Amino acid sequence: MPKIVDHDERKNAIAEAMWHVILDKGMEGATVRNIAEQAGLSLGALRYYFNTQDDLLVYAMDLVQERAADRIGQVMQQSLSPRELVVAVILEIVPINTTTRIEMEVWFAFIAYVKHRSDTIDVPEDRIFEMTENLLSFLLDNELLKQDCELELEIERLYGLIDGLAIHAILNPERLDAVRVRKTIEYHIDSICR
Repeated sequence: MPKIVDHDERKNAIAEAMWHVILDKGMEGATVRNIAEQAGLSLGALRYYFNTQDDLLVYAMDLVQERAADRIGQVMQQSLSPRELVVAVILEIVPINTTTRIEMEVWFAFIAYVKHRSDTIDVPEDRIFEMTENLLSFLLDNELLKQDCELELEIERLYGLIDGLAIHAILNPERLDAVRVRKTIEYHIDSICR
């Protein structure tokens, strides 16, 4: 009896193999051959799922965002105060554990790689900025932001804080560990809330 293959599961496994190759060898090492080897597939089997390396790249980038969005959706179902909810959502993005560290490190590698290729690659939108807008609007709607807060500037500041924490937590995880990242986010949110 032939083995039934879940094609979505296989595509996700190939994308995850690409992530591991990028983490180990950088974007320049993310060749089709290296990715196929990491995934335990032949080149032909990999090409069955992705016609080009760029198709795989876009799929892998989308998968990073999809997984983060799924975790955020689970957080949104929890019974948390608005402040706790905002902190919990941000913690699903910044690198505080193996999953978020891999995703953020791969995301930054993708973004640096595709920066000058947006004319040839359909680069996914950076949803972190949109999430930041939504989180601060949520605090505003719940009348938690201080009255003197300038919403547009606070959005930019929180967006910059998230990216900055992510970069430094990846580059210097001993100094900026999960506890310090959490405390920094809580400190910032407390500073803009009543």
